[in-house]
Amino acid sequence: MKRWIVIPALMLSLIPSALWGGSREEGKTMAGKNVRESVIAGSWYPGNPSRLTQDIQGYLAQVPEHKLEGELIALIAPHAGYVYSGQVAAHAYKLLQGKHYDIVVIVAPSHRAYFKGASVYPEGGYRTPLGIVPVAEEITEALMQQSPLISAVPQAHAQEHSLEIQLPFLQVVLGEFRLVPIVMGEQDFRTCEEVSKAVAAVIKRKNALLVASTDLSHFHPYKEAVGLDQAVLKRVDAFDPEGLSEDLGKGRCEACGGGPVVAVMLAAQALGADQGEVLHYANSGDVTGDRSSVVGYMAGVLYKSAKAHKAHNKKKVGVDLGLNEEEKQTLHEIAHTVIWNKASGKEVPEFHVKSERLKELRGAFVTINKKGSLRGCIGHIRGTKPLYQTVEEMAAAAAFGDPRFPPVTKKELKDLEIEISVLTPFKQITDVKEIEVGVHGIYMERGYYSGLLLPQVATEYGWDRDTFLEHTCRKAGLPHDAWKDKETKIYIFSADIF
Repeated sequence: MKRWIVIPALMLSLIPSALWGGSREEGKTMAGKNVRESVIAGSWYPGNPSRLTQDIQGYLAQVPEHKLEGELIALIAPHAGYVYSGQVAAHAYKLLQGKHYDIVVIVAPSHRAYFKGASVYPEGGYRTPLGIVPVAEEITEALMQQSPLISAVPQAHAQEHSLEIQLPFLQVVLGEFRLVPIVMGEQDFRTCEEVSKAVAAVIKRKNALLVASTDLSHFHPYKEAVGLDQAVLKRVDAFDPEGLSEDLGKGRCEACGGGPVVAVMLAAQALGADQGEVLHYANSGDVTGDRSSVVGYMAGVLYKSAKAHKAHNKKKVGVDLGLNEEEKQTLHEIAHTVIWNKASGKEVPEFHVKSERLKELRGAFVTINKKGSLRGCIGHIRGTKPLYQTVEEMAAAAAFGDPRFPPVTKKELKDLEIEISVLTPFKQITDVKEIEVGVHGIYMERGYYSGLLLPQVATEYGWDRDTFLEHTCRKAGLPHDAWKDKETKIYIFSADIF
């Protein structure tokens, strides 16, 4: 298995331990939880809060405004000392001004510790001179559940600079946020894929930002370094994570955080990003004037273009029932917990919700897909129980009671995607022209036969109204043209699908 050489960032070995700022004690706590103390304040960046804030604001002030034509999903930023790479990093972090994210996922390389897979810092927080950034503990726990390659390795974070150095910039431009710190010990493509899938799965539908931490080539003459680094820049601009991984593996370019960049690019793709852009490139020779042996730095952004965003919005199926993002996320967490715990042989906890909307009596379906293919779908069409309880029961039924599929196993969990459809009340119709493809689902009934297809089915397969009706007949076990029979009862409904 190929691994990319992890080379210490510029000047790492030249900083004596006496200059490392902050306490290195691991026992400090935040409400009884570990706080990872700064190990580079006072050396890689100023240890004085006012001076640190002033320096970062100065870097940001020198970056011209850049209008991004789309939705920002991820950033790529360097991780050398601010005197070397701070101005480059500012080109990425400038894009965050005026924005807010609840969660920031930073994926960084390990320079000092070797371990398999990737490591999260599972609880507590990271301290910088600007304060403690709390860890999003439910996310770090979910990541470890998603993939066996992700675990908690204390030595991965203890002295690692590449993740910490991103935090002061984020604290200045964003203010409050919660952190998901990931350090990669291995950077082969399989590990990158595993990390990306896990990250995309746990932050989907959350207000989250991805950050990849990397420097580029190390200690080559200026002209040679620029040539090597251009290979990385081209892959980022082309949004080609597979090509970047191949180039790194074959030595066509260098990046000590190449794995984190590939992982974040793959995760960003899964979250809808379709464009990459290099915002700025420089190397240490541009700062010091010494071009004999330099280190390269890049700032980049990954985003969902306005065209892709518009196309995505056009494909919205169903209706909006007024559920906010937090309520939708609560339902997803309930479904995920039920399926995960039952497949793992654990007891399912009792769920308590405060939202009145989630206590409304509504029907709902839970659909499970595995790598793009249906893995289970069960629902309750009538609103006889509170919505959150309906979702709880239908998640278990879809995973373990759909007669078309065997029960979900623990090995499959990391590959599953969950979709929830909250139904509107049914309406019987006599004129099929009332059926609007992309808005309505159909429920058909004649005698002992009945069948239902959700609104998204017709859209996914590109059916027109008549084809939709014919397939609903087949689902009910009726002849394909039974919808024309006056004895066949046809109902329409819609759904909020997420």
